[in-house]
Amino acid sequence: MGCECSKLSSCCWNSEYNEAVPQDHREENEEKGEADDLPAFREYSIDTIRMATSGFAVENIVSEHGEKAPNVVYKGKLDNQRKIAVKRFNRSAWPDSRQFLDEARSVGQLRNHKLVNLLGCCCEGEERLLVAEFMPNDTLAKHLFHWEAQPMKWAMRLRVALYLAQALEYCTSKGRALYHDLNAYRIVFDDEANPRLSCFGLMKNSRDGKSYSTNLAFTPPEYLRTGRVTPESVIYSFGTLLLDLLSGKHIPPSHALDLIRDRNIQMLTDSCLEGQFTNDDGTELVRLASRCLQFEPRERPNPKSLVTALIPLQKETEELRALIVQVPSHVLMGVPDVAAAVPLSPLGEACLRNDMTAIHEILEKIGYKDDEGAATELSFQMWTNQMQDTLNSKKKGDVAFRHKDFKAAIECYTQFIEVGTMVSPTVYARRSLSYLMSDMPQEALNDAIQAQVISPVWHFASYLQAGALFALGREAEAQAALKEGSALESKKTPNS
Repeated sequence: MGCECSKLSSCCWNSEYNEAVPQDHREENEEKGEADDLPAFREYSIDTIRMATSGFAVENIVSEHGEKAPNVVYKGKLDNQRKIAVKRFNRSAWPDSRQFLDEARSVGQLRNHKLVNLLGCCCEGEERLLVAEFMPNDTLAKHLFHWEAQPMKWAMRLRVALYLAQALEYCTSKGRALYHDLNAYRIVFDDEANPRLSCFGLMKNSRDGKSYSTNLAFTPPEYLRTGRVTPESVIYSFGTLLLDLLSGKHIPPSHALDLIRDRNIQMLTDSCLEGQFTNDDGTELVRLASRCLQFEPRERPNPKSLVTALIPLQKETEELRALIVQVPSHVLMGVPDVAAAVPLSPLGEACLRNDMTAIHEILEKIGYKDDEGAATELSFQMWTNQMQDTLNSKKKGDVAFRHKDFKAAIECYTQFIEVGTMVSPTVYARRSLSYLMSDMPQEALNDAIQAQVISPVWHFASYLQAGALFALGREAEAQAALKEGSALESKKTPNS
């Protein structure tokens, strides 16, 4: 006689979910294992990171909690056009530089397509920085709790759960079972809108590894007793994420478990999901969440068991397989397809065909209108003789640039730049183009990068980088810069 307990009770769960993973499931879990296209972990200089983030510009902050967060995350771009996310710890974190480097190097050995991979770190003076892949499509928290266009579909929520379980299984297999403060802000979406687990949570949050920064209502019960994170604690946090996915809200586990015990599952389910899944599917997800939230850590499943439990939910029938597996994530998420061709503006077309004359005409036509506040500052300081001489150098450079005397333009703009009293992205852009017209592409690239440091969202700086990279024969990087310039320009003139 089989067990007659409710599907939502716990007496039958251990034997059912802790069995060995079948071979076919194991093979599915291993697909897309190592991300071989990524560079090896390396240490970056602070100057490189400062340049990549435009001097840690406020415009480049991507942390959910903004500039005042203890550890701020910035977006940036390296010289090779690779986009990065940089986590900058506060000065009191990681006082032991050797411990920080050892921990970062260990995490940096992981390479998997379900992770946001750690590319490197920086440890100079009091600076402690982590450098990871940049994920452009926001966090799970934003898509789940603060959506604007559409609520997340059931199929996508199941995919998030599976990918997260697979990421945890991979980390566990590589000896990194501990994950600190697993929550909806730690899951981000890549270029193709596939969910990935942030590598930042694999690093200790504090010098002793005891940190657990979520609200106490969501904290694993054993953490309140011991103050330490264990692999079982990570599974508890995974259970809270399953509740997030099911409800579309951040519900305290104790309240959710009360609803489950009272069989009040409807109160737990996001009303936006109505008609998107069967009762059995919903029950199975609730059942798995309940297992993860067991008070006793030893009663919770391990990551491999999570993967085993989640795969059938996504492949129960041929029809469901077509719906969930074959539809790309960007379609389910309603985000643009990065592989689709982006129409280029006249400026972008000029860069693509290396038409320097057309670029010169456009740069000459826009003048200095993209120098935010620069003209006002310059006029304010005109009363000093030194500043008057500096302005004269700039004016002479502008005349030479207009008449295509690029050698003279380079000399005059250099005099203006070297004084260092004022900064102007347009001057750097004009000198960059002058270098390009003088067959000096490396100097042109350096100036285009400097223009972007001064004005991080100025599309012209990206276009000039593309022109210089094309001239240097760095085709792939040039295409990336061209794409970024086009994206920045479209944001500036959305109706054009």
